[in-house]
Amino acid sequence: MVYFADADNCREFMAKLRWPDGKVRCPYCNSDDVAWLPNAKVYKCYQQHRKQKFSLKVGTIFEDSPIGLDKWLPVMWLIVNSKNGISSWEIHRAIGVTQKTAWFMLQRARLAMQGDKKGGKLSGEVEIDESWIGGKARNMHKAARVKKLEGKGGGYSHKIGVQGLLERGGDIRAHVIDDSRFETLIPNVDENVEKGARVYTDELKTYFQLRGDYVHNVINHTEMYVNGQIHLNGLENFWSLFKRGLGGTYVSVEPFHLFRYVDEQCFRYNHRKDAHDGERFVVAMQQIVGRRLTYKELTGKEAETTSEEAF
Repeated sequence: MVYFADADNCREFMAKLRWPDGKVRCPYCNSDDVAWLPNAKVYKCYQQHRKQKFSLKVGTIFEDSPIGLDKWLPVMWLIVNSKNGISSWEIHRAIGVTQKTAWFMLQRARLAMQGDKKGGKLSGEVEIDESWIGGKARNMHKAARVKKLEGKGGGYSHKIGVQGLLERGGDIRAHVIDDSRFETLIPNVDENVEKGARVYTDELKTYFQLRGDYVHNVINHTEMYVNGQIHLNGLENFWSLFKRGLGGTYVSVEPFHLFRYVDEQCFRYNHRKDAHDGERFVVAMQQIVGRRLTYKELTGKEAETTSEEAF
């Protein structure tokens, strides 16, 4: 926070990040006929087009934000390097913005942490399992408990599922799911795991369909949790970290936004072996360009407006 409180440090860092060759280019026309205007603190492109002036935020997740880079960059550092995540209330207190603004900032930051799939498909030994996110039935009021548990699926009917695929010693991929049916789970495996890999699952019958394309090993949790190399302990560790963040840091997460928190945790897990916090920060910052998230889109109001306009 001390380092990025200096506007020159922010500009130097962002410029090197966006234009490693040292040539600043216009985000609208890609021309390098650009100059820095120190008084206005923006760049100006000398090609003839409507938007000649632009800031370092244009074309990134920070675009159209009135908040300065002196606050944005520390927020990116905090969310990338906080093991159990960081809440909007912590950001609100740390940098002096409202809680609502801090929440929006964190959701934009999570967008930069999405889709970080290094090296193609998972291979070698891959653990596959699901976890169900939601309140515990024993903590519910009796009326709410009866209402939520009376549907199909029993104890899981009121929860949201997440399927995880973990390459031992490597990366994890996770997807929010609606159910544990074949057409939901198997396509995710085919898309993310190389054919012929050795996969480990629990006794869920859906995964028995993997035996034609993969070396399938099953651990029956009603009998044991480890049988030599057949176990799901790597994924259990991930679920433990993930749920600790949801329950202890974020407290309550809407199902509509759950995939964003999944991507956040996957990013930190996949970069857990980086040499220091700065490397994780730089990787996340390298993914801010070409992405945009508006408040209307984040809250679902943009889709509602479009739907109404269609009529």
